[in-house]
Amino acid sequence: MSQPPQKTFYLETFGCQMNVHDSEKVIGTLLHQGYRQVETVEEADLVLYNTCSIRDKAEQKVFHRLNDYKKLQARGKKFGVLGCVAQQEGEKIFEKAPYVSLVAGSASYRNLPAMLVQIEAGNQRVTGLDDRQTDLTFETEFTARTNPHRGYITIIEGCDKFCAYCVVPYTRGKERSRTSDSVLAEARQMADLGYTDIQLLGQNVNAYADPQGKMSFAELLFAVGEIPGVRRVRFTTSHPRHFGKDIVDAIAASPRLCDHIHLPVQSGSSRVLKAMNREYTREMYLERISWIKSAKREIALTTDVIVGFPGETPSEFEESITLLHQCQFDGVFSFQYSPRPNTPALGMIDSIPDGEKSRRLQILQERQREIQRANYEKRVGRIYEVMVEGKNEARGQIVGRTSQNITLNFTVPENAAPAAGSYAEVRVTKSFPNSLLGEMIMSVS
Repeated sequence: MSQPPQKTFYLETFGCQMNVHDSEKVIGTLLHQGYRQVETVEEADLVLYNTCSIRDKAEQKVFHRLNDYKKLQARGKKFGVLGCVAQQEGEKIFEKAPYVSLVAGSASYRNLPAMLVQIEAGNQRVTGLDDRQTDLTFETEFTARTNPHRGYITIIEGCDKFCAYCVVPYTRGKERSRTSDSVLAEARQMADLGYTDIQLLGQNVNAYADPQGKMSFAELLFAVGEIPGVRRVRFTTSHPRHFGKDIVDAIAASPRLCDHIHLPVQSGSSRVLKAMNREYTREMYLERISWIKSAKREIALTTDVIVGFPGETPSEFEESITLLHQCQFDGVFSFQYSPRPNTPALGMIDSIPDGEKSRRLQILQERQREIQRANYEKRVGRIYEVMVEGKNEARGQIVGRTSQNITLNFTVPENAAPAAGSYAEVRVTKSFPNSLLGEMIMSVS
């Protein structure tokens, strides 16, 4: 007897690294259920979008993409919306896009096999939206890691902060942490499989609270770095309220902890920070920056900034500009404020015109570009250990990344290109606003 054709799926991911890692869990589950992943929507029986609702445009992009492909429904394809937009919009998605058959939030991925059975049975409206408080949203035995050298471990899910502009508490639920034993067990397993770069994830990763009471976040970082085979340990995203000097001390003490910290500030104005419900002041943030700047190792620093939050005055915006110069960030992810569903900021008067928000954003990005250009120029002549990520054939360069999370592309002698996942010593020869260029000195085992 001939075998029935294998079911196929296509998955597109929007948003942050946590969404990327969630997609690895979804892919692993689907593969275990007998599906095969394909590269295009046209090839797929099941089309999935793992969504982000942090920014307005990201959400719009999902519905535009769905609209582009709704004509394919006539060919028997099934569509599903996963992640934050799914949790936020719920069954309203079926009204906006009637050709969607599956709506599932991130806390329900453990139930995907049962939901797939319903879809295959012809159910047109399958949902997984009921439980954002469960501890079962962490790693699964079916996680399909897409990078064989760099891997993610979620150590804390959800958020209790309720920042005025943010939907995460409503889409991801309350904060809940994994035990340190389970995190270390998974990290050891990954190291045994050849992963050398491990990144610990959480909406507020440094709010980690070990249910066993064994380790602080800084101690967990250090412990992961002590695992044989691990060369790099990263973490994101930190909240300033929970950022202690012990994190800086751990980075200084362990060369395996990457010398890069992403610490979102959002605004340079204490009044705006209070309106945002960020639970710290400009002065408190700068104190944390002083710990980082005075560390024994040079630590690269990146941040997030929102411009045009309701009520932000021109002088308060200028405080964000002066903060850039005080902190000398190596990178800034900057955004215009956009109102998000269910958030407290919806009740505030958003009187700043979009044109003014755009103008402020442009000014901030131009100032940061100047700062970044100067910071990157200082790195010319220095030698960095780089993890090889691939090759740019068009330019004849190897693509790499430093432990400071800076892209450092480099040239190598003919026929001496190091393999992806290996490490090399590279001398920087030229700088650009967002990357460095160099030449390999030697490969590192």
